[in-house]
Amino acid sequence: MKLKPKYIIGIDEVGRGPLAGPITVAALALPRNFQLSISNLPKLKDSKKLSGKQREEWFRFIKESRKLKVAGSQIFYTTASICPRVIDRINITQAANLAATRALKKLIMKHRLPKKRMKIFLDGGLKIKEPLSTFYNLLTIIKGDEKIPAIALASIVAKVTRDKKMKLLHKKYPRYKFNEHKGYGTKKHFKALKKYGMSKIHRITFIPKNICRKKH
Repeated sequence: MKLKPKYIIGIDEVGRGPLAGPITVAALALPRNFQLSISNLPKLKDSKKLSGKQREEWFRFIKESRKLKVAGSQIFYTTASICPRVIDRINITQAANLAATRALKKLIMKHRLPKKRMKIFLDGGLKIKEPLSTFYNLLTIIKGDEKIPAIALASIVAKVTRDKKMKLLHKKYPRYKFNEHKGYGTKKHFKALKKYGMSKIHRITFIPKNICRKKH
């Protein structure tokens, strides 16, 4: 008799497009029979379609579930980030896949998740590197954050985690206003780049050649 999966694993990334800061991936384990229809929470969506306040509400819910001791009521997650220096060296796609591999490995090891009781879904073009990819059944879902609740939750965890990191980096590099745009290429960000050049957390390969690329 084939056992049904105990956990649905969702993996998603945030930060593929910014000019600065890391790319962050979250791997999240959702118990198969977990009830996500919570009346006091906003409708579960991809993190990009939720407001900052709504993402924080879901993130608190995920974290609070980890405190419960009732079987099947805990949502586990781990995150992994790749810094701009490595992104420039290996390219953004490889960096995203490296972060996804690290996040999944950390999730499995930290929570001792049973191999035969997991179903693993990755969003979009994410891939898990060998040898981990040969040990588990993996399925990539296009627009998975709109179809698989575990992926949507992972996208929220990744987004909240990365945004907090960028707010901290804003304190170190206040002239770029990372707390506002989180490293994305807004007009205000490009204006700061032209005026001050790049910081140590900018991605050199992402900065247009007509913008000052000197580091400060």
